[in-house]
Amino acid sequence: MTNTTHFGYKTVAEDDKVREVAKVFHSVAAKYDIMNDVMSAGLHRLWKTFTIANAAVRPGFKCLDIAGGTGDLAKVFARQAGPTGEVWLTDINESMLRVGRDRLLNRGLLTPTLLCDAEKLPFPDNYFDRVSVAFGLRNMTHKDQALAEMRRVLKPGGKLLVLEFSKVAEPLQKPYDFYSFKILPWMGQKIANDAESYRYLAESIRMHPDQETLKTMMEEAGLERVTYYNLTAGVAALHTGIKL
Repeated sequence: MTNTTHFGYKTVAEDDKVREVAKVFHSVAAKYDIMNDVMSAGLHRLWKTFTIANAAVRPGFKCLDIAGGTGDLAKVFARQAGPTGEVWLTDINESMLRVGRDRLLNRGLLTPTLLCDAEKLPFPDNYFDRVSVAFGLRNMTHKDQALAEMRRVLKPGGKLLVLEFSKVAEPLQKPYDFYSFKILPWMGQKIANDAESYRYLAESIRMHPDQETLKTMMEEAGLERVTYYNLTAGVAALHTGIKL
């Protein structure tokens, strides 16, 4: 029997989800940063700045940025970790990874980039001081498996940071839904010539675990001192956990 999962609001075979998510990000890679700025009114940059501050990367740190796409976190981590550090930019999508790699090179940052699946990380146990994933977890088929892998590759005392869209405060629910399902696909069509990919992104946010559920999932993956910070009334949330 074929295992099924969600692709937005649709139920699809697990293998089909991997292909469909890949198509979305191949389609939007070139305009990904522009669309992020437009659809979040630039707020994604503040959310990432908050995440970077919580990561507190120091010289010599080893960092892994998963689903790192265009490299926003990796480029800062690489500067903070310095020449004695080691920062990996990874993504499962080749188009996104290529954009991120080129951006890092254009900034003079020679940091390793790797095409890999977060559910099967090709790194040894207890290797990284910090692992981050920004706006990538919701696209993963087996989130529990991915979180367990992230914990595995962390050193004892290392920190996992998960930045993701989340459940907004109740008073904002109706306007947020209108924006997500009416305005966002329209903007996707106008800017990236792709309404369907942005309709999927809106649906994938609704299907993603809420703040408390994700906190529990991280604890079940073996992380300790798990906490979260609601950003912009819960439009996004940063979850952090420590491997003890």
